[in-house]
Amino acid sequence: MSLKVSLGKPLGRLMARGCEEFLSQVDIDLIIPVPLHPKRLRWRGFNQAVLLGRPVSRLTQVPLDPFVLYRSRETPPQTQLAEDERRANVRGAFRLHPEKPIEDKSLLLVDDVYTSGATVNECARVLAQGGAKQVYVLTFARTVF
Repeated sequence: MSLKVSLGKPLGRLMARGCEEFLSQVDIDLIIPVPLHPKRLRWRGFNQAVLLGRPVSRLTQVPLDPFVLYRSRETPPQTQLAEDERRANVRGAFRLHPEKPIEDKSLLLVDDVYTSGATVNECARVLAQGGAKQVYVLTFARTVF
C-alpha cells in the first residue's frame, strides 16, 4: 500500500473528529466525495476524497456514495491555474448519475483541499440543480490562494 493511501484512514479520522460537533447538529442524508475523472483515477489508483470520506461516514453512520457525482469531462489539474481559470476549468465538468436521486436530501460533499472553492462550488451547483435540500462542504485542508 502506498504511503498516500495508507494516510487516508488516519487523516479521515482526524477530519471527522474535527467536525464532529458540527455534524452532530445537522442532519446529513448522504456523504458524496468529489469525483476524479476515470482516467485520473486509473493513473492515481485512488480517490483521495473517498479515502477521507470513509472515516467520516463511519463516525456519523451516514452512508457514503462515490457514484452520485461523476466527472463528465477530463480537466487539467487546478494547481497551476489562477482563480478565474479554475472556475472555467471545472464549469460543466460534473454530472449527476441519473439513477442516484438526491431530491430533498442534505448532502455532505467531501474533498481533500479547498483553494479557490471552484471545484466544490461547481459540484454543489450540480447537486442543488439536482434537487438537493442542502449541501455542506467538508475539506481536510484550506490553502491560501
